[in-house]
Amino acid sequence: MRLIHLTFLIIVMMISVSCKNNDKPIITDEKGQHFGEMISDVGAISFSELVIKMDQSDEVEAVVTGNVGSVCQAKGCWMNIVDSDGGTSEEMFVKFKDYGFFMPLDIAGKDVIMRGKAYKEETSVDELRHYAEDEGKSAEEVAAITESIIELKFMADGVILRP
Repeated sequence: MRLIHLTFLIIVMMISVSCKNNDKPIITDEKGQHFGEMISDVGAISFSELVIKMDQSDEVEAVVTGNVGSVCQAKGCWMNIVDSDGGTSEEMFVKFKDYGFFMPLDIAGKDVIMRGKAYKEETSVDELRHYAEDEGKSAEEVAAITESIIELKFMADGVILRP
């Protein structure tokens, strides 16, 4: 019986830690709403410029501008970035450093500035299905995911949501 209580306590603690959201206030200024670390747009490159740099490198530290294609509809814990200028058809999956902040759920189509590290990584079928569910895709769409993919990812430590 004691083992059951201990197991339950561990599960509750894990859920509490995994669902944390940084209590930092969201700051709004002339550049937009700041999430995570306070960042600047100085030296920012476009998403299509980042894609070109990633053709020549495995990892790039950068400040990047892009357009939000989709966002996690469960709690805003990830977003996909697309190129609104049409320079590339590639998408980039963005997560937030240390799960330290989330984005609003209604930001698809809005522009952002992000600071962090871009890299390529294989995403498993299970993970892809999980993200598809988070995005609100149908059971049929989720079941149709049958292969892992190598995709462009970005670990952001700060994001500015443009007005």
